[in-house]
Amino acid sequence: MNSNKFYSNGKLLLTGEYAVLDGALALAIPTKFGQLLEINSIDKPKIIWKSFDETDAIWFESNFAIENIGNETKAPNNIEDRLIQILCSARSLNPRFLSDNQGYQATTKLTFPKHWGLGTSSTLINNIAQWAQVDPYKLLGLTFGGSGYDIACAKNNTSITYQLASNNKEKRVAKSVDFNPSFKENIFFVYLNKKQNSREGIKHYHANKQNATSCIKDINLITEKVISCENIEDFEYLIDKHENIIGDLTNQTPIKRLLFNDYKGSIKSLGAWGGDFIMVTSRTNPEAYFKEKGFNIIIPYEKMVL
Repeated sequence: MNSNKFYSNGKLLLTGEYAVLDGALALAIPTKFGQLLEINSIDKPKIIWKSFDETDAIWFESNFAIENIGNETKAPNNIEDRLIQILCSARSLNPRFLSDNQGYQATTKLTFPKHWGLGTSSTLINNIAQWAQVDPYKLLGLTFGGSGYDIACAKNNTSITYQLASNNKEKRVAKSVDFNPSFKENIFFVYLNKKQNSREGIKHYHANKQNATSCIKDINLITEKVISCENIEDFEYLIDKHENIIGDLTNQTPIKRLLFNDYKGSIKSLGAWGGDFIMVTSRTNPEAYFKEKGFNIIIPYEKMVL
């Protein structure tokens, strides 16, 4: 039995959320959490798929004939439909994929709870792209869409800057950067108890964005300054400014003002606002504050970032 294993990193977008879609320079970090895909060949021309969560419990399983992976796909309305759409899109990019009259047993394993928003979809896309030997950015474009920064994190083991060409969204630059703040012991990530739908967030952004061009210039400058930041006070000033810019740009209230107005440190949303993780700064461990408000998952920087 032939066996292949593929692994992709999870992701967090520290700067440039929303604006990255219009060419802003973003800072992103791969996480210590990710997803594994193991492929074993079998004799029958079908796919036997099992997905395990971080507790080793099966959260999805399916069994379907490879001939069901047609060249045209219906709108995915459940997990199996979405999976078949991804495999079909991969085959459209590489017609040799799944064309050898044999089948496969596919097993995925997450190392983080799937509702955390660290990249359940992007890690799957990057893993399947490796299996199918196709461009993961093109596969993302045919399936979930988005800027692609999450694919860059899946593929890189260091912090990166990520930027789309403003006149051509197919052109992108992902660069490794040395983002290793001396004050990282003052940075924590807090889960907001709900997964945010990135596609809905993107739709809201496009419907509400105002003065994007001037905002992008400001975000670019903030991203560059965050990377070279040498003390926690400057870092807090920059992320507070970033929150206000994106709030004005998207007509949304920053999360600190909304939920944590009495918090002493700085708070920044990561990715689509309103869910997933926030980044917080604190001179002491902030667990007691957030747990009192019902937010029990607080992860220190060094336990989150690869």
